[in-house]
Amino acid sequence: MRPTPGPALGGLSDPPGLQPLTERFPLPGTIAPLFHPIPSLAMDSSAPVAAGPRRLDTTDWASLTLGQRIRHLELEGYVVLPDLLSPEQVANFKRQLAPLETIPADYSDKQRGRRGIQWEGPDFINLVGHAPTIAFLEALLGPDILFLGGVYALSLPGHPGISLHTDGQPYGSQIFGWSGSCPVQVRVLYYLDDLTADVSPFLVVPRSHLSMHADANPYTRYTGHPEEVAVPAKAGSAVLLNHKVFHGNCPNVGTRERGMLAYLYRPAWAGPAEEKIPAWPADKLAQVPPHLARYFENPNVRRGFDFNHPNKPKNMRGDAPGIAPSRWERV
Repeated sequence: MRPTPGPALGGLSDPPGLQPLTERFPLPGTIAPLFHPIPSLAMDSSAPVAAGPRRLDTTDWASLTLGQRIRHLELEGYVVLPDLLSPEQVANFKRQLAPLETIPADYSDKQRGRRGIQWEGPDFINLVGHAPTIAFLEALLGPDILFLGGVYALSLPGHPGISLHTDGQPYGSQIFGWSGSCPVQVRVLYYLDDLTADVSPFLVVPRSHLSMHADANPYTRYTGHPEEVAVPAKAGSAVLLNHKVFHGNCPNVGTRERGMLAYLYRPAWAGPAEEKIPAWPADKLAQVPPHLARYFENPNVRRGFDFNHPNKPKNMRGDAPGIAPSRWERV
């Protein structure tokens, strides 16, 4: 049985002496950075995440327009969508999760998880096509989206924190398999408990996914970073992250657990480096409602891939709203 004993913000200050990004590239409706320092969190002596001052993201997520949300995810590497789940939905998920077995992480029995959570019942599988989430993902990625899997993660009191890492592994890895090699992915983290400063808030190094420096090697992990940002959020909110951004979570030094459902998506064109992602089991696919079948296509598909494409292919388009700078102005 599961042991008995469960976080989101925005904007980043430019370096001293550098003209703010919004002045260099003015855009209508851009938001001011809202980071504030918070005291150091108490750390277990064995914790893999370094103790130290952190900034707290205090963005008013509910006030952001669609374009500002897209901008924040693309530029900073993460965004919070508040109130994606109602209090009733949160309570329902927690009730169904309570009796499930969880497996401890290799570094702490206070961090536990269960893979394939989408198969645990109709509510979990229907979450794959959760309408407000899909609406945002389609605006961000386009309409042709695949689901790659779901995980339940539980951080108990005493959890030492997750080291800063990326989920993007361009040549695959033991941890993320070949799905980590997909060039574009967005992980949706639905929080079932409030993320507060003492209970494992999301931790991120904003804009780290943009770096071309060797320090951004996606196979590197860090105990912490002086410019990391802690992101609190209310239960029912979701943090969406670019899989290339360095992120983790803070230790749980509180007295309650923090639960989270993580669902992973990618655009259909962005397949793995090698077609080695295991296919969905036939008996599991039989559980998928017809209206969700499009998300459970062959996980290795690379729609539109052509190794031999010419310099001037036929039927080229002359317009692409998804790459237009004005996408950040959408309302």
